[in-house]
Parts: sequence; C-alpha cells; structure tokens
Amino acid sequence: MTRLRALDERELIDYVTAQRWYGSKGREVARAGVVDHVELPGLMIVLLEIVFPEGTHEVYQLLVGETLDGLAEPAVARELVHLIRTGVAQRSAGEAAIEFHHVEGFAGLGTELVTSRPIESEQSNSSVVFDEAVYLKAFRRLEPGLNPELEMLRFLTEHGFRNLPPLGGWYSYVGTPLEATLGIVQEFIPDGLDGWELALDELEAAPERFLGRVRGLGAVTGSMHAVLASDPTDPNFAPETPSLESLGLLTASVDEEIEQLFLTLPEDIEALAPIAGRGEEIRDRLRQLTHAGTTGRAIRNHGDLHLGQTLWADNAWIILDFEGEPARSLAERRRKRSPLRDVAGMLRSFAYATSAVGILRGTSAPEGWEERARQEFLDGYLEAVDPTIIPVGQEAFDKLLAVFELEKAVYELRYELQMRPDWLPIPVAGIVRMLEEPVAT
Repeated sequence: MTRLRALDERELIDYVTAQRWYGSKGREVARAGVVDHVELPGLMIVLLEIVFPEGTHEVYQLLVGETLDGLAEPAVARELVHLIRTGVAQRSAGEAAIEFHHVEGFAGLGTELVTSRPIESEQSNSSVVFDEAVYLKAFRRLEPGLNPELEMLRFLTEHGFRNLPPLGGWYSYVGTPLEATLGIVQEFIPDGLDGWELALDELEAAPERFLGRVRGLGAVTGSMHAVLASDPTDPNFAPETPSLESLGLLTASVDEEIEQLFLTLPEDIEALAPIAGRGEEIRDRLRQLTHAGTTGRAIRNHGDLHLGQTLWADNAWIILDFEGEPARSLAERRRKRSPLRDVAGMLRSFAYATSAVGILRGTSAPEGWEERARQEFLDGYLEAVDPTIIPVGQEAFDKLLAVFELEKAVYELRYELQMRPDWLPIPVAGIVRMLEEPVAT
C-alpha cells in the first residue's frame, strides 16, 4: 500500500472527482477514505469511499499500479485478465476477498495479450482491449449486489442467446455486506460497426440499405426478450404478471416528471415553442394512454437499449452493454419491467438518427424514413418475441408503447436542456408527434 500511503485525502478526492467515470460531478465532497484494499502482483485493488456533506456516500474501485490510473498501464490490465483466466481468490487484510472466475474455454482463448488500448469513449466505467480479441471492463462505482451486466450476460449465454459478445470471466469483491461485481471480460468483436455510426453513415449515403437491416434488429430484440422470459424456475428472471396498480404507478411517475419539467421550462428558447404551455395537454394525453387494458408480463430487460448499444458484425446484430442506465441504482436496474420499455428506447433512437444526420452530417433523411424504420423494427420484433409477454391486441400494445415513448421523450427533453440545447428539436418533435396521434378510447 506504499503508493496509496503517499497520497493524502485531498489528492484522492481530486483524482476521483476529476475522472470521467465519477458519477457525482458538481457535488461537494466532505471526505474520502479507503474501505478496503487487496494487494496483487503488480497492482492493488482499492475500494475508496467518497462521503458527501449530508452523510450519503459512494464507493469507487481504484486500480493502482505505478500511478492511481493503473488500468492505463498495460501490465496492470494484463495482470487482471491473467487472474481471471486462472480463477484464483485473493484475500484482503480482513475477511473479504477478491474472487476471479472464468467461463469454460476462456483460459485457452488464443491471445497473448501483447497489445492493449483503452476505450476512450467509455463514460461510467473503464475498458481496455487486448490484441483486438479480449475486452476488459472495470466497474468504477460499486453498489452491493450482482451487477446486472454480469447477471444478464451469464443468463443469456446459458440460455442460448448468441447475439452478444461471449462472456469470458469476471472478478468480484466478496465476504462483506459490500459484496459487488468489480469487472468482466468478454471476447472483443474487432470488425463490429457501431450501430449509431452505421445509421448516420447510411442515412447519409444509402438510407434504404440501413432500412434493410432494421427488421433484423427488431428480430434480435424480440429474441432477446423471449430468452429473458424463458426460465420460470429462476426467480431473478421468471416473468411476472404486473399488478393492477403497476401501470398507474408508472404513469404517475411520468406525470410528476412532466409537471416538474414544465413548471421550469424556459420561455425564451425558440425550439421549445411547439410545446410551450402544453404541459397539461401532455399530462391529459398520458392519462388517456393509462387505459391500456392488458399490459403483458414484466421481465428483465436491457434497460438502456438504443442504436449506440448495438454492433453490426458478420451480417448480424450484436447487443452490447447490459448494465442498464448508469444513473439508476443497481436495484432499479435489476427490476422487471415491460419489454416495451426497450422497444421504446430503440424507436426513440431512430428519431434521433433521423435528426442527428442533419446536425452532424449536414444532410437530410428521406421523407418518411423514421416511420419506415419504426415499422420494420416492430415487424421484426413481433415475429420473434414471445407473444405472452406483450399486451394482447394492437390497441393495448400501442398505448403501452406510447407511455414508454413519452417517458423517454420527456427524459430526453430534460437532458438536452442541460447538455445540448441545439438538439432540443428532437425530443420536442417526439412529444408533438405523440400529442397529434389519435388515441383509441
């Protein structure tokens, strides 16, 4: 722990709060302290607690080598993968331990870990790719319990879903109430094309070609949901019938979000003009959608599905990043929900691509492209999904899907107000479209 002792509390706080994976930027920090640490060959795994003035706290994983940014050192990252391949346990000073596990066959994966490169775009965690064949992700903010990414990857792999990068192994902190997943290793797909970038590229150069791929994306999503609902013996994944109050609770939370957002909506932003003063109208539309009839089943789902969570490789779609929305708690991310929440996320992604090609590439999507993409995706989805987990009848399906799309668009509106005002027309157009669509009564 020599390197760690050389740093005072202020240096640790300054380091963590400056990282892109730090989740509470802008909040005052009262103090920081080491919860536990485990010394390994060439590196140290440190659990650091950040405490806020009101008494709440967050715990982060530090991987310390020659520097605090040990994962940027190839030797440190290689050692982590080596430990996962060998599957050993390492004790801390107390009763806790770091356990390393590998999936059968991973120890012999044909790569010597010669080259390494960090994934610079990663925001909430830290990732390294070796030899364009092995992908290591270290979870930074830790919460007690099984990380949903590991849980979902294991379940989907064991139940035959193949449209994902195969899981190689993981490492976890165990033996205390803080037991948490620390990181995972997967096979890396070197020739995969990012789904978001592919959509923009082809909207610019070959929009019909991308439409030809979208039905397959719907089918993969439907197949994923069918697999996630396939094991009634596993309590963490067994489908559940939502209570009569569940849709009411959902719409109540969306209603509150709409009310709060429109109370503070700026009056001097031209892009907001189409929805200015229409908060009550939007809330009334939400109440109309609440009468959806059947709601299908609640299942585990991806939780943050959009084009940026997909790859196109070997003429097939791959789904990535099963961790869920980083801003939500681990318990929320593991909650069973309607599969249509994932569907809504992808449909909103098509809306974003349609507009973003103009913002980022200076060109226009063909007229009607978004509607055609939506229909292709939904057709593929309905062909592959287990029909017992979605609402019965087109009207009930459309109403519940519209609730989730409205929830997503309101979230987008708040985000763009804070982060990208130039993109405000995208969620605004989505909300206007939902207001103008007829609702069956």
